[in-house]
Amino acid sequence: MNYQKEPHGVFFLIDNKSFYASVEAVARGLNPLKVTLVVMSEADNTNGGLVLATSPEAKLRYHLQANVSRQREVPQDPQLMVVPPRMNLYIKRNLQINDIFRRFVANEDLMPYSIDESILDLTHSWRLFGQTPREVAVRIQKTVRRELGLYTTVGIGDNPLQAKLALDLYAKHTPDLIGEIHYDTVPKTIWPVDQLTDVWSIGKRTAKHLNRLGIHNMYELAHVDPYQLNAELGLMGQQLFALAWGIDRSQLRKRRGPKNASLGNSQVLPRDYVQQVEIETVIKEVGEQVAARLRHHHKLAGCISLGVGFSYAASEADGRSGFHQELRIAPTDQNAVISQALLRIFHQHWQGQAIRNLAVYTSRLSPATGLQLNFFEPAKNQIKRVKADHVVDDIRDQFGFTKLVYASSLMHGGTAISRASLVGGHNGGNAYE
Repeated sequence: MNYQKEPHGVFFLIDNKSFYASVEAVARGLNPLKVTLVVMSEADNTNGGLVLATSPEAKLRYHLQANVSRQREVPQDPQLMVVPPRMNLYIKRNLQINDIFRRFVANEDLMPYSIDESILDLTHSWRLFGQTPREVAVRIQKTVRRELGLYTTVGIGDNPLQAKLALDLYAKHTPDLIGEIHYDTVPKTIWPVDQLTDVWSIGKRTAKHLNRLGIHNMYELAHVDPYQLNAELGLMGQQLFALAWGIDRSQLRKRRGPKNASLGNSQVLPRDYVQQVEIETVIKEVGEQVAARLRHHHKLAGCISLGVGFSYAASEADGRSGFHQELRIAPTDQNAVISQALLRIFHQHWQGQAIRNLAVYTSRLSPATGLQLNFFEPAKNQIKRVKADHVVDDIRDQFGFTKLVYASSLMHGGTAISRASLVGGHNGGNAYE
C-alpha cells in the first residue's frame, strides 16, 4: 500500500472516560476512577432499570456493562452507589469540555462525535502547544482534569480513523490513557487484532459475513482480494478493506448532511403493552410529537413509517423481534392524518404480540408552503384543524408541554406526560450543579 498518496495530518479523538458516572462522581466530590458508582435509568423502578454508565471501579468489581446490564444484575452492596441520570448536567459538561478543546483548534477543526467523544484536527495548530502531539494530548488531559475534574482518553492518528482505532484499542487500556496509530505502525497495531468485532464499525452480522468469506481477523481482512470484497459487499467491502489498512480520506472541514432528510421519534415503553387501546394511545402520542416536529421545521411528510418492537417473550414465541412498515401519504404535517396513517399500519400488521418499543419516522420531506385541501370534507373544517394544531404548538412552546395535553394522554398507558421532562429518553435532572 502506497501511503505517500494518502492524507497525512494530526488528529485526536478524545473520549471522556465513563462520562456519565464520572460527572456524577465529581458532583459528589469523589474521584471518578476510585468510586464504585452506577448511573441507572428508572433507578426507583424495581421492574427493570438499565445501567447507563459505570465507573471503572464498578465495572471491574461487579462486571457490569453500560446499556447491557439490567437492574436485576446490580448487586445490593452498600459500597455501590446507584444514582439516576441527569442528562441536562451531562450536556452542560459536554459543552464545557468542547469549549476547552476550542482553545487548541479552530471551531471548524472540531467535531463533537457524540456526547462523550470529539474529533480534533490539530494538523495546523499542535505546534503552538507542545513539542509533540502526545505532549499536546497530555496538556489537554490536564486542562480538562484541572477545570472539570474529569479524566479523558486520547487516540492519536494520521487521520480520524486511526485516531478512533487508537482510542478504542489502546488508549483506554494504557496508564496515561493515550494511544497512537500511524501509517507506519498499522502492521503492529491493527493487523494483530484477532476479534473483528473489537474494531469500530464491525458488528456481529458483518463479522459473520466476513467469516463466511474465510476472514476471521484484521490481518486476513487486510490481505484478502479487495475485488472479492467489493463483489461480495459492494461499497461496504471497500470501506472494510481501507479500514484494515488504516486509510481514511474524509476531511473534517467538509461535513456532509444526510442525503434523505427524516424526522421521527422513538421510545422504549415502561412495561410490556398488550392491550390494543394502550398501544394505540402511545402510537398517537408519538405521531403527534413527530407532527409537531414537522411543523417546527416547516416541513411536510410524504411517507410515514412505524416500527414496533416486541417484548423478549413475544420475540421468542413469534420468531421475529418486531416489524417495520411504511406508507406513502399525501404531504402533510397534521396530527390527525399522521395518527390515522400510523394506526392503519398497526392494524394491518399487529397480531396481538406484547410490545416494548415503538418508533415513528417520516421521510420524503418537502417545504410547508401551503395547505393541500381534499374534496371529502369542507375546506373550512380542514383549515380549522390545521389552525388548532398550530395553536397547541404555540401554547406548549410558551408554557410547556404538560400545560396542554390531549385527554387520551391521561388514559392508562399514556406516556407523553411522563416523558415530557426527559432528555434523550432519560431524566433531565438539574444542569446547574
